[in-house]
Amino acid sequence: MLIPIRHENMTARRWPVITLALIVMNIVIFVMTDSALKEDARQLGEVRAHVIMLAAMHPELQMPEQVERMVKDFREHNPDLWKMVQSENRSIADAWDARMRLTSDEFRLQDEMDTLAKQYSQLASSSLVEHYAFIPAHPAAISYITANFLHGGWLHLIGNMWFLWLAGFVLEDNWGRILYTLIYFVAGAAALQIHAFVHPGSTTAVLGASGAVAALMGAFLVRFPNMKIEMLWLFGFFRTYRFKAAAYWLLPLWLLLEIFYGTLFGQISGVAHWAHVGGFVFGVMAALVLRFTGLEHKANEAIDEKVSWNHDPAIIQATELVEQNQLDQALEVLNKFLATNPNSVDAATLVQQIHWRKSDMPAFHQATLKLCSLHTRAKEPDLAWQCYEEFRNTGGEDLPASNWFDLCRAAEQQGRNDVALEEYQKLIAAYPGTRDALMAQVAAGRICLAQLQRPEEALKFYEAADTSTVPHLDWEQTIAAGIRSAKAAMTGAQAATAR
Repeated sequence: MLIPIRHENMTARRWPVITLALIVMNIVIFVMTDSALKEDARQLGEVRAHVIMLAAMHPELQMPEQVERMVKDFREHNPDLWKMVQSENRSIADAWDARMRLTSDEFRLQDEMDTLAKQYSQLASSSLVEHYAFIPAHPAAISYITANFLHGGWLHLIGNMWFLWLAGFVLEDNWGRILYTLIYFVAGAAALQIHAFVHPGSTTAVLGASGAVAALMGAFLVRFPNMKIEMLWLFGFFRTYRFKAAAYWLLPLWLLLEIFYGTLFGQISGVAHWAHVGGFVFGVMAALVLRFTGLEHKANEAIDEKVSWNHDPAIIQATELVEQNQLDQALEVLNKFLATNPNSVDAATLVQQIHWRKSDMPAFHQATLKLCSLHTRAKEPDLAWQCYEEFRNTGGEDLPASNWFDLCRAAEQQGRNDVALEEYQKLIAAYPGTRDALMAQVAAGRICLAQLQRPEEALKFYEAADTSTVPHLDWEQTIAAGIRSAKAAMTGAQAATAR
């Protein structure tokens, strides 16, 4: 069993009140409804089983529309089990089954079906599951929301809430509370509807926050593809192994498994796999829309503005100490603050200024790189490049590969293609044989081909990526397409020259 423990960014600029509220609501609703849901499941399950057995043994019996729909759904989704129930040689299920097997009177059998149908209708009319869980065959409007707050057991609840916490609080910190809340509820409804598209006539109830949480996982993949997730592998007799994996391969692997299980087992496994798939895809699309429309950037700016207007007392204290030239004391205050607030731009800026005033160049370079990374993540390319230039002008050498790559992407997005290409080349030279160098080769090839019209250089970059010793199955199609396009561009240029 694989369990995610944490990821690299377990901090936020402010309290994730929406994520915490969702977790508390799910727990409270579970405590309030668990016993009722179990009793509903027991009573409805028993009556439902008797109706199905009686209908299978005596298909001529009349049933109300609601009960007939339930039987039809069972027959269509469980054909093998239906045949087994129809068999006269099957094992006797209970005392009621034994009594019915000995009854041949048509009127008594119809009376029994009428009684069971009445019981089923009464139980269904008062059932929490029927009213608030999501039933694809006849979904209630409110169930698109309420089904996301019902869970079938403690393990179901704990698993969903843990994934909600890991993915949710960092997305809330980047999207803002209003966008995050809206996307969470819409994602939950979308996941349920996609499940209904795959199982349109199903009367099997769907409940749990899994679809909405899967959407957060999809959004996490788009927003933080390179973030390392620490996993715990449980195997054998209480034996464990820990490892870290990047989101860009771990989360797609989970999605592929859900597609596989959904295709292979459908609803037989008791898990709404297609709701997970639908939620994940919705989350990916939502994150891309927020990125390319600029809504995420605006939300980030609004959060930064609110945070800056409410400076932590530690920032104010450190600023006063710097003004009094008590640099070591100010640094001590800031380091304690940054231990719990590592994404504070204000604190990082003060730390950089203090190290400059102390002429501690190694520490100044480290603080400058930290500030550069924060500006890049906040989509502030001008400030990020200003930090990078300060780093270079004061004797700094190579940036960490991931930070360098993000900085190159920022320059590329600004249209500074020559600058981006130059920095990609520096990154490749500084970190040969790494994943970041491979991605830099592909990016450099793309710039040369699409932006600078230099197909010969593009071909060199793509061919270098193609022969790289770094595993790159996920990039093979992109690299191959780049090589073909570069060669085609070179052929076209040569033909034009010949004419």
